[in-house]
Amino acid sequence: MKYAYPALFRPTEAGYSVRFPDIKQGATMGETLVEATENAEDFLCGALYEMEIGGKQVPPVSNPADIKAAEGQFVAMVCVDTEEYYRWHETKLVNKTVVIPAWMNREAQAANINFSRVLQTALSKELQLAAVK
Repeated sequence: MKYAYPALFRPTEAGYSVRFPDIKQGATMGETLVEATENAEDFLCGALYEMEIGGKQVPPVSNPADIKAAEGQFVAMVCVDTEEYYRWHETKLVNKTVVIPAWMNREAQAANINFSRVLQTALSKELQLAAVK
């Protein structure tokens, strides 16, 4: 799922702190604005991912215009994609039982075909996902 949430960036002596008014369970930071933004994306995606897999309600998105920033602070939208996050972080393998003709099994084994790799490649193509690594 794709999301965009407003984040409140605050300059500090160490760089930038970032918090999300709609996400109550923490904050992040970075030494540079680029690092703070990257960390904000990772924090937001991780928090939303945990809500999704935990069956918790994802909070509604505040209107950025309604967020009051103190002097020196600013609001910026941070966009994330939890489906992409799943693909990078859910690397646990699962067993699937498949059925193929015996003759096909013999020929594939004789050719040293990796059944898991073939299935992953076919599923990636069918689901229009990035190629299997």
